Amino acid sequence: MTGRKKSVSRSLLDGNEAIALGAFEAGCQFYAGYPITPATTIFNTMMGLLPPEGGICIQCEDEIASIGTCLGASMAGKKVMTATSGPGLSLYSENISFAIGGEIPIVIVIVQRLGPSTGIATRGADSDIQFIRWGCTGGLPVITLAPSSISDCYSLTMQAFNLAEKYRCPVFIATNKEIGMTKESVALDLIEKPAIINRRRPENKTGYQPFAVSNPDQVPDFLPIGDETLVRQNSLVHGPDGYITTDPDVISEYQKRLKRKVESHVDEFTYYDEIAEVSADTLLITYGISARAAKEAQGRLSSLNQPVSLLVLKTLWPVPENLIRTKAKPYRHIITIEMNLGQYHQEIERLLPGKQVDLICQLDGSLISPETIIKEVINE
Repeated sequence: MTGRKKSVSRSLLDGNEAIALGAFEAGCQFYAGYPITPATTIFNTMMGLLPPEGGICIQCEDEIASIGTCLGASMAGKKVMTATSGPGLSLYSENISFAIGGEIPIVIVIVQRLGPSTGIATRGADSDIQFIRWGCTGGLPVITLAPSSISDCYSLTMQAFNLAEKYRCPVFIATNKEIGMTKESVALDLIEKPAIINRRRPENKTGYQPFAVSNPDQVPDFLPIGDETLVRQNSLVHGPDGYITTDPDVISEYQKRLKRKVESHVDEFTYYDEIAEVSADTLLITYGISARAAKEAQGRLSSLNQPVSLLVLKTLWPVPENLIRTKAKPYRHIITIEMNLGQYHQEIERLLPGKQVDLICQLDGSLISPETIIKEVINE
């Protein structure tokens, strides 16, 4: 007897809608944002999802208020998300620093568009990749995930919430206009969903210190502002008790712990796709929307008997150094492909001294084509 095949429902979604659905599935309870192309439809979708289920979705007067409101809700124990594009990211900067230093979980979606400044709202790019990493005071690490498909937008958003909760830090989803506003048919019920993670609470509230750690993750236990136990929050450099400090030893440990709690765990959240050709001596490394052109080029080159391998990075920050070194080791020639003027390329060069590392880049409002990649490989 043949079993009945389970039917699979498919939805026509763009990347922004998939991000909103992933956030909702991950337990997001609060969204605040300000309209900006090409990120606005995340807000529109969240407005339809959250209020009917008791969540909160609000439009604030500007980007500064949007992220600040989210941080307040997060300190009260809510899972929160905001979304913007390049100009809004500039305004987020101070509160991103607060989220890092105050260990406040938040998911921040950056739907990138062509810059600089106001740029072109309806043309995509990956021109904020370095700004996401270094665009706030202190220089401490952040986590950044980069989807390359609509299904990635859904699954990586769920992962982003888990990472924000587990490591008590801001987590970025770096997408762009082409992914955010392009519709695809997606079978959401076939996408593997991670188990939901929530902030760890202290076993005993007596003597609770908001920034003390006693676990190998180096992440403090969490109690919400407004709990019956006093919880102290501070944007200034502070000790385990939350009080301002000028003690060099306490300051040093605080800085090192914030760095260590993220960077020492990067191998646990290194996401990627790979196509490995045994006979290839060239490896294409890319991320985001450029991965789609690279995959098409890889297939065509293989059919032309000029095989190349492909590595699509979905974790950008902290740099997944072990992955890149391991995957690049068999290859003579590395080509980085990205829609900017080489912002991630310098990380690849840094990690692979002694190899030939070239760059295919473009920043003119149009997509990198498979033909451009094929031409570079054939003429190499």
